Amino acid sequence: MSKNVLFTPYTMKGLELKNRIVMAPMCQYSVKAKDGIPNDWHYVHYTSRAVGGTGLIIIEMTDVEPDGRISDYDLGLWSDEHIPAFRRIVEGVHEHGAKIGIQIAHAGRKAEDAAEPVAPSAIEFPGGEPYKKPRALTTEEVQGMVRKFGEAARRAVTAGVDTIEIHGAHGYLIHQFHSPLTNKRDDSYGQDLSRFGVEVIQAIKKEMPENMPLLFRISAVEYADGGYDIDHSIELLKAYRDAGVDVIHVSSGGEGTPGARRPGNHPGYQVPFARQIREEVGIPVIAVGRLDDPAMAQSVIGNGDAELVAVGRGMLSDPYWAVHAATALGEDHKVPVQYERAF
Repeated sequence: MSKNVLFTPYTMKGLELKNRIVMAPMCQYSVKAKDGIPNDWHYVHYTSRAVGGTGLIIIEMTDVEPDGRISDYDLGLWSDEHIPAFRRIVEGVHEHGAKIGIQIAHAGRKAEDAAEPVAPSAIEFPGGEPYKKPRALTTEEVQGMVRKFGEAARRAVTAGVDTIEIHGAHGYLIHQFHSPLTNKRDDSYGQDLSRFGVEVIQAIKKEMPENMPLLFRISAVEYADGGYDIDHSIELLKAYRDAGVDVIHVSSGGEGTPGARRPGNHPGYQVPFARQIREEVGIPVIAVGRLDDPAMAQSVIGNGDAELVAVGRGMLSDPYWAVHAATALGEDHKVPVQYERAF
């Protein structure tokens, strides 16, 4: 048994992870990504983090239609033609002992390269270029969007992923639906701000194996003036939990220009959100946000703030973050035989 809680195994539903370390999804904006299909850059990017000892890798925001991408350089799962390239990444990550998931999403009004972005309501993301005023989706189009999320999940499962994460954070489409700032609809999707998210969850669950965990990433609070607080996100998450979410990935912000309340810039600034959500919603959470220091990551698990810790920018700068964290914490660990001389 590991002497460091960061390196103890963890099982969520039918998925067993070798440690508590998650690679957070981070868009690569790769100019060589054509029509949403991952390429050699993405293959090396993800498999190198598996070699580096990460327990769970989450593939970056992958969109359900072409105009759902933040930029034309992002990934997609709107066609069966995407499946083989994702399968290659999944198999490569598995070969090196890690598990892998994928974050499914739609950028909504934050789709920078869409000729006409879509959103719950025709409210433009603040700041001007590159953002455009979106068109409000009709009720029938919203229902069609739910089906697109389900179809993307089917393709992800076919590609062999171990888990799926729904992106309901950072001001993208699902976030736009569950925020009073951006959802001014008068149909059922405006009367119940959780409805779109619940229907997306249900559509995705239908495509997933029974023992596969479903993750949901949420912005616990909004920073724009008039934005929602954690009490609102907790009520949303109770509905999402009841619809089938197994694990919550707790971030914050992304909905617009910060006002009187601003995001922290210190290590662990989002951890209190994760802990409160864990306690009040009653299902496991992933904490994220400047948790690059191994001792800090260890303390999040040891203090019972979260079950898992996601590292983002730290893994961009160091593919072997997990191995180096083990060394820093005095943990007995395995490295690939090819690298043993270095340790």
